Amino acid sequence: MNTNFHYLPCALQDELRRIANAIVAPGKGILAADESPGSMDKKFLLHSLPNTEENRRIYRQLLFTTEHLEDHISGVILHNETLYQKADNGKTFGDLLRQRGIIVGIKVDKGIVPLPGSLDEGTTEGLDDLYYRCGKYKRDGCDFAKWRCVLKIGKHVPSYQAILDNTNVLARYASICQSQGIVPIVEPEVLVDGEHDIIRAQKVTETVLAAQYKALHDHHVYLEGTLLKPNMITPGQKCPRRNSPEEVAYITVQGCLRTVPAAVPGIVFLSGGQSEEEATVHLNAINNINLRQPWELSFSYGRALQASVLDAWAGKRENIPLAQGELQKRCKANGLARDGKYVPGSIPAFKPDKSLYVEDHKY
Repeated sequence: MNTNFHYLPCALQDELRRIANAIVAPGKGILAADESPGSMDKKFLLHSLPNTEENRRIYRQLLFTTEHLEDHISGVILHNETLYQKADNGKTFGDLLRQRGIIVGIKVDKGIVPLPGSLDEGTTEGLDDLYYRCGKYKRDGCDFAKWRCVLKIGKHVPSYQAILDNTNVLARYASICQSQGIVPIVEPEVLVDGEHDIIRAQKVTETVLAAQYKALHDHHVYLEGTLLKPNMITPGQKCPRRNSPEEVAYITVQGCLRTVPAAVPGIVFLSGGQSEEEATVHLNAINNINLRQPWELSFSYGRALQASVLDAWAGKRENIPLAQGELQKRCKANGLARDGKYVPGSIPAFKPDKSLYVEDHKY
């Protein structure tokens, strides 16, 4: 194996490490608002809203102008469309967020496509022009990026082919991002679809994460300038046995301890279709579990921060204050959970116990 490679320049390492650590600051996490126009169509359909660019702009403005958003949100992931949309005052949403002290991130993958030769597995596109896109995004004020790969649990999956392909795609993405001064969020999501129990989910997640860090090492990725965005380890959606928050927390942290290097500054969990309350309670339990935790353990939630907001807003301008109040509540709940201080049930969702699960979910 060739060991004659160069580390990133020290100044670039310092910049990447600074950004990564700022994103996982105490009491804060990430708002994932990187839904594509197609994904927004599904959200708006629930409220009979036309999926127009103007309606998407109004909704995003609602999110980003919420008072005290910066109290519990350190970074926001945007879609390309959102980055260049403007608020009513003429400022781009990127500028609006930066002026509030919120770090701007960008979704850079181009979606999941079938992986030939596999059993209905997928891979993620977007590497071809990523170097140039990252350079432009950095010049336009983005300091971190997100790329999502997904793996399924079934009788014969995930296959070695799918694990190898997806973890190497993520490693190549991470390397390209860092070359342009962008912190990569590495997201190898093991889907919750299926009837498997939590132990099967643990075995698969550990296998995927071990392969992921082997790939990152092979591609000379600077770990101190990365963040990991994994699934929490939970039983499959159709598994009859539901584990307690303490069991989920223990197995999730145990799985990370076995596979994620201590050099990584933080782990920002995705919500993966959990209800808003479940995602918050599990994050709180993770931060209270009696296991060594060498990284910051935070959140990067989309549905688990936005479901109540959409329900309260329902496309009506007069409901904007109510919807922004719901966002404040969800951000506060997860800010507390991120520090292990959330009291379950103390900040209820707009529609308590509403399921956010979507089979084979696509962004």
